[in-house]
Amino acid sequence: MMKLINKTLLEQMRIHDAEVHHRKELLNFSKKDENLLLKCRNLIEANIDNIAHDFYDIITSFDEITLTIGDADTFERLIFAQKQYIIRLFSGGYDLDYVNSRLHVGLVHKRIGVDPKYYLSAVKTLKDILINRIEKEIDDKETREETINALEKLMWFDIGLIFDTYIRCLVSAIQSAKDKSETYALNLERKVQDRTQELHELSRKDGLTGLYNHRAFLELLERDISYAERNSSPLALVYFDVDNFKSINDTSGHLKGDEILKSVGSVLKELTREVDVPCRYGGDEFCVILPGNTSKDAEKFCQRLIQSFSAKYDDVTFSIGIAQTGPKDFVDSDTLIKHADSSMYNAKKNIGFHIATSPTPQSQTP
Repeated sequence: MMKLINKTLLEQMRIHDAEVHHRKELLNFSKKDENLLLKCRNLIEANIDNIAHDFYDIITSFDEITLTIGDADTFERLIFAQKQYIIRLFSGGYDLDYVNSRLHVGLVHKRIGVDPKYYLSAVKTLKDILINRIEKEIDDKETREETINALEKLMWFDIGLIFDTYIRCLVSAIQSAKDKSETYALNLERKVQDRTQELHELSRKDGLTGLYNHRAFLELLERDISYAERNSSPLALVYFDVDNFKSINDTSGHLKGDEILKSVGSVLKELTREVDVPCRYGGDEFCVILPGNTSKDAEKFCQRLIQSFSAKYDDVTFSIGIAQTGPKDFVDSDTLIKHADSSMYNAKKNIGFHIATSPTPQSQTP
């Protein structure tokens, strides 16, 4: 869409020759009226200084208008512009160029904040001054009345154009405010959605390690078992804890214990895929859901876990249990957890890092 700045005011307001002609017809403003006004041009130009000063003497008697004008330089520019405006009324040519000049008058008045009521009062004042001048200068009654009638038609023509500009500015301002409001509302909605999502994620994460917490683990395990069963794919669960963790807390302090737990979380996040689910099950116990993995795949994962963690702590070990469900027979989440937990306790029978694997459980469904 072409920017407004690349369009003339006439184009923006969709005013063309046919529209100008139609507006004149509505006011019964004829070629005869144009000629009558043109015949007055000389007498208006001869008295333009008095007309302009009489006009401003009247309107500046209102304090609010004087405040709008502001200063002497502005006042002088207004007087000059007003003279040009008045002379143009008696130019005899009221084509698109004339219309464009009137549209700009309305635009300027709107931009500087002239209230429509002040503009209308100014038009009334100017019309009275011009009619008074015409009555003094034109002796023939019929010509005088026809000229005054033509002037009134033209000034109504001008008012229509200028108020179209006012209305367009107001509509544009309303549309702009509406667009800003809608944009703000959309941005606010997105922020609320993002924040809600953040809070939802925070409620599912363990504050110390950044892993999924116990509640989230149970939900995600049920979800992933259901997915595996629908797709006839295996799923492995790794369950491990830190050996002698209570002793570490008792001898080295809870800060040391927290440091170890954070390191476990950091290593798990580094090693897991996007589809894997690393969790802090509780205390020093951790679980990792490995969708699509068999027990043997899970053993390889655990070896990588041991290798990465040992590089940081050579005096801390894990007892690791593994259980698998699928790809043919499946068990529910509670049963899978029990098998993995049982395997972990079997691993504890050995000193140091040890991995114990539970036999693949059979489906409990007859």
